[in-house]
Amino acid sequence: MEIRSKTADPAALERKPITRLPEWVANRTGLLGPGDALKSRLRKGGLVTVCEEARCPNLGECFSRGTATFMLLGEYCTRRCGFCSVATGRGIAPDSAEPERVAEAAADLGLRYVVVTSVARDDLPDEGAGQFVSTIQAIKRRIEGAGVEVLTPDFNDRTELIRRVVEAAPEVFSHNLETVERLTPSLRGRARYDRSLSVLSKGVRLAAEADRGTLVKTALMVGLGETRAELSRALRDIRDTGCQLLAVGQYLRPTREQHEVDRYVEPREFDEIAEEAREIGFSEVAAGPLVRSSYRADALYSGESIGAAAGKEAEATQ
Repeated sequence: MEIRSKTADPAALERKPITRLPEWVANRTGLLGPGDALKSRLRKGGLVTVCEEARCPNLGECFSRGTATFMLLGEYCTRRCGFCSVATGRGIAPDSAEPERVAEAAADLGLRYVVVTSVARDDLPDEGAGQFVSTIQAIKRRIEGAGVEVLTPDFNDRTELIRRVVEAAPEVFSHNLETVERLTPSLRGRARYDRSLSVLSKGVRLAAEADRGTLVKTALMVGLGETRAELSRALRDIRDTGCQLLAVGQYLRPTREQHEVDRYVEPREFDEIAEEAREIGFSEVAAGPLVRSSYRADALYSGESIGAAAGKEAEATQ
């Protein structure tokens, strides 16, 4: 198995001194203890979570609540993004039993809303779309009334692959734009800003054609060096696709190998971002220091506010 460095092109990254986390950004990785049972269950099933692979700061809280975002198609991604700690390399062949294992684990954990993502698999003929479809179907067979949210790679904007996943009727079809247009080339590797917008637009159109109530969602990180004007433009570009759900969170550097944090955005600015997003037509918005695309995804889908309060609640757990 070929494994390349997780580091993005060093020439594209501006090296800055590491700064102390501000008081409104709480690190909850110390809460792993209550999640040991969940970790054991996942390892037993041979399952991978993006929570662990991407070193999510909410891992402790989510694991202690018995929730996790399942990651399909192995631990190695065919792309190399400057913000992500998931290893880059050549993946293994898709495991046909994986969808059933995910469904079984979700049922054992008593989940009613299941979030599923994957590494990018440009090497596969269907880029992993079939594994998403099989997993959606397996979860819905196993757990009556379960909601399923899928967070997919861009599938190189292949309409037939996006259609396959949307027609499997997940409650939410999600693809992350991640950052503003100017920063996309240096931060997102082979991804393209316009291509991601096209994926969202097709997701909205295909969901309407399927007429099964699927909503479309995306997420942005802030603190990577974007300006507020660039962020406002990104919000409008996303909304122009018809995308309904939005998550905005602070970028936190997973390891020293990834892009530096440019600045820490204050909670009041997250409130302003959320207000702006709602004003231009997003139906539901989650914005806060520790908000991530999959963080409390069930709450965002159901319309429960989880915005900047997520950061304040995090501090209370310390």
